[in-house]
Amino acid sequence: MQTFLEFEKPVQNIIEQIEKLKEVAAQGQVDVAPTLKDLEQKLAATRKEIYAKLTPWERVQVSRHPDRPYTLKYIEKLTDGTFIELHGDRTVRDDKAMVGGFGSLDGRTVMFIGQQKGINTKMRQYRNFGMANPEGYRKALRLMKLAEKFNKPVVTLIDTPGAFPGLEAEERGQGEAIARNILEMCQLRVPVICVIIGEGASGGALGIGVGDKVLMLENTWYSVISPESCSSILWRSWDFKEKAAEALKLTPTDMLKNKLIDGIIPEPVGGSHSDVDEACRLVKQEVKKHLDKLVKTDPGKLVDRRIEKFCGMGVVLKAKA
Repeated sequence: MQTFLEFEKPVQNIIEQIEKLKEVAAQGQVDVAPTLKDLEQKLAATRKEIYAKLTPWERVQVSRHPDRPYTLKYIEKLTDGTFIELHGDRTVRDDKAMVGGFGSLDGRTVMFIGQQKGINTKMRQYRNFGMANPEGYRKALRLMKLAEKFNKPVVTLIDTPGAFPGLEAEERGQGEAIARNILEMCQLRVPVICVIIGEGASGGALGIGVGDKVLMLENTWYSVISPESCSSILWRSWDFKEKAAEALKLTPTDMLKNKLIDGIIPEPVGGSHSDVDEACRLVKQEVKKHLDKLVKTDPGKLVDRRIEKFCGMGVVLKAKA
């Protein structure tokens, strides 16, 4: 059963009409082909119109759509089933919110790493809703260093509401684990491509988000804080989340304008959840394009450019003595 967001009500109405029409056609001898064709054209036009003018808050909602493909689905499609998952941080345990391993991308071995949210309630609990503990980030770092050892490129797929904020995570060094990853990723001597496929929240995203190319899908967001949390801090209420989403400049267009990402990957009309295969194909196409160029670059230059790129972000003001 499809899930529809509030602003997708016109799309839902047309889809329901199409389904009823198909039922009528199956039960009788009525020729509904012309009407069905008209409805399908109307559906495509309505989707295009709605998704052409999404607000920042609506994009946040699309990024969280329960039918949207998650990391393991992208990896499955990118590697044609050749993915071999690797487990554990060799210190505490295997964090199920962070997945990673080697896979073949059209004949090229790549280390894939990303957060996995889970496709149903039980799996979301198992995956901790995509919120990794320190051992998740340490597992990710272990896999990145393994890829560097064998001179294999790294592709990270980011989709997290943030790193796990529990007391036990802080006790085991959540902040240090993320900071260590940022430092080490700056210095990796292999190509690194980061793709935000859903939510890109706070340090949870930055922990695997330092790369030669940072890309965002069209209906995703990337920010230091979620709109709800921002609203609760500034206005002591979640009621201003739409206003917060607008102010945070968290959409791909805003991020590209501010030179915080390197590109935007288009999604099928209606979002990635409307055509999963096409969404995965578009991501694969973009990742391959950048990898083909990056693998030819000298490792030393990769590191220098990466450090220069991230050091150039933001504005630094020096206080007068």
